[in-house]
Amino acid sequence: MNVEELVQDTLRDLADEQPPARPGLADRVLVARRRRRTRRVAAVAVATAAVVAVTVAVPQLVEGSGRDDDRRAAQVRSQRDPSAPRKGIAVGQTVLATYYTQKLVAKGKGEGVVERTYWLLDPRTNTYREDGRWSYVAVAPGARTAAVLERDLPANRIGLLDLATGEVERWIPVERGIGGLAYSSDGSQLVATTYDEHPDLGERVQTEGEKDSPLTLVQRNGTTRTGFFLVDVAGGTVVGPWREVEAGRDVWGRADFAFTRDDARLYARVVGGQDGLEKFYDLSDGDQVEPPADEKHLRWDVPARLSPNGELAALGLTKEVDGKPGEPGKSYSSIRDPRTGAEITKVRGGHLLAWADDRRLFAWERTTGLNDGDGYKDRLVMVTIGSDTIVPLSGERDPDDGFERTWEPVFVTR
Repeated sequence: MNVEELVQDTLRDLADEQPPARPGLADRVLVARRRRRTRRVAAVAVATAAVVAVTVAVPQLVEGSGRDDDRRAAQVRSQRDPSAPRKGIAVGQTVLATYYTQKLVAKGKGEGVVERTYWLLDPRTNTYREDGRWSYVAVAPGARTAAVLERDLPANRIGLLDLATGEVERWIPVERGIGGLAYSSDGSQLVATTYDEHPDLGERVQTEGEKDSPLTLVQRNGTTRTGFFLVDVAGGTVVGPWREVEAGRDVWGRADFAFTRDDARLYARVVGGQDGLEKFYDLSDGDQVEPPADEKHLRWDVPARLSPNGELAALGLTKEVDGKPGEPGKSYSSIRDPRTGAEITKVRGGHLLAWADDRRLFAWERTTGLNDGDGYKDRLVMVTIGSDTIVPLSGERDPDDGFERTWEPVFVTR
């Protein structure tokens, strides 16, 4: 039985047993969620003065079936969290198309960048394969093609990669350096975010007074983001002129643009008095505009955003409950009306990642208790609105191992 069949059978039985979800109202972010977000945000160099500790990966055994699998596992076990998936994960209309790990790389005296290594889903074998050629990967809807940037950022061309063959079918040159990419929801366009310098550049420092402490990366204030290009994917050409977008004091570090659900506007994160803030921009000239009516209550740090039918909005963590001794705690995130912002219900999961359909979501959920001394650990799970049961989809991650050992998933519609 594959992953989707397991999830479908389990959740079908559970859904019939669950009472209707009750409405409520909550929007508080707990200390555990804030601590976890800080680790993730620092790792991707967002706008805080967070410090990311560089740790040495400890080799660990991973599962293998046959000599070829064992050999491949040995090559990557020092780079990849052993909880990361080897075989494809897809439920409903959504697939985990790729995931990445990160590492700190020295760049000149006193500077460093956080670089990514991607594992791409091979549609022929339904397995994830490491591809170290790319600094940034955006997978198109359908998970057959990806837009890629070469290692040195900002890049001066975009590659369109066939995920089955691993070959770049076309290169699209651009006049300004780019550091991030995102597909429109229909896959016909790309937005390429331009930067003057590497978007994940920071200062390498050591803990004051501790000469033997590991080097860490401190995010610089501000950003080198300058604007964006729009790209016609089928034609392989840049559409129109480069759009300059002035970055104010509320834009720091990597702040890539992405399309709204209707593909009519762009949005990007900003920094302010609360987490998850974002601003919206016009496609034609890059001017700031009002958000779409159904996206004004969304948060940039909750990637699930709107349900496929557009009737529900995935928001942040609102409650955590400790389990019995020896059992993990339970996290609950808010599901809201996208137009009013009013909470409709809560669903299991500490961080909602993507909708599988209109009732099920991929999420990170904790595997440790709230007060058991083991810190915070989590795993990828499937959750269902109206059910308190989770279906595990991966092994356990330990963010305390350092961001070099923590994998981050990227989901697309299939």
